[in-house]
Amino acid sequence: MTNFKDHFSEGSTGYAAHRPTYPIGLVDELAAISPGQRLALDCGCGNGQLSVLLAERFERVEATDASAAQIAQAQPHPRVHYRTALAERSGLPDASADLITVAQAAHWFDLDAFYAEARRVARPNAVLALITYGRWHVDGDADPIVQHFYKEVIAPYWPPERRHVEEGYRTLPFPFREIVLPPLTLDVAWRLEDVIGYVRTWSAVRAARQALGRDPVEGFAEDLGEAWGDPDVPRQITWPLSLRIGHIESALR
Repeated sequence: MTNFKDHFSEGSTGYAAHRPTYPIGLVDELAAISPGQRLALDCGCGNGQLSVLLAERFERVEATDASAAQIAQAQPHPRVHYRTALAERSGLPDASADLITVAQAAHWFDLDAFYAEARRVARPNAVLALITYGRWHVDGDADPIVQHFYKEVIAPYWPPERRHVEEGYRTLPFPFREIVLPPLTLDVAWRLEDVIGYVRTWSAVRAARQALGRDPVEGFAEDLGEAWGDPDVPRQITWPLSLRIGHIESALR
């Protein structure tokens, strides 16, 4: 395995437990514009949050991630085949995929190499979807505490690639015929412990812990708990999804 920027193997168990799930409406939209529903390739799949949803609309899903630790935590599904592989070298046959997805991972890729691989494995008129979510909001008076922690406390510790997430992937090169979908959001109802667990999965939190010699989440958890009230009462959490979607011209034609 070629070297890759591995920010998530260390926290793979927490990632599997505390990352939000994508809306099935996103999968419905992607299936509708794909040339078929035989095979979807989910690159940088993590623990399979999007992969298992794709399997509800596609006959087979190949889900790859460069992190073996993430693949070990992947959600099983009879139509999803997980493999440890770089997105730039998927291992799929030529002209085989109807849909290629990358959820919350494209900013880590060698995009030139990945796009060449996408063209190789794409069926005629296949769809490529880069999906990301950045800033999030909590319903009610807990939101200012969340925003302060995100924008002020932890911001200096994000890897440089994080800026692409903040920009909704609009500054990433995307040399394909682009498609605009209706606005979509990722919505969950979480208790206080769910929010704290999610924050602990951030690469910036791990970087801050190493730099500061203390856990930056402890003070945040205390402040958020005071604003939250009953920790077992869920609150609505919302992330707007940012999408770059386009049809691929196969390199074989």
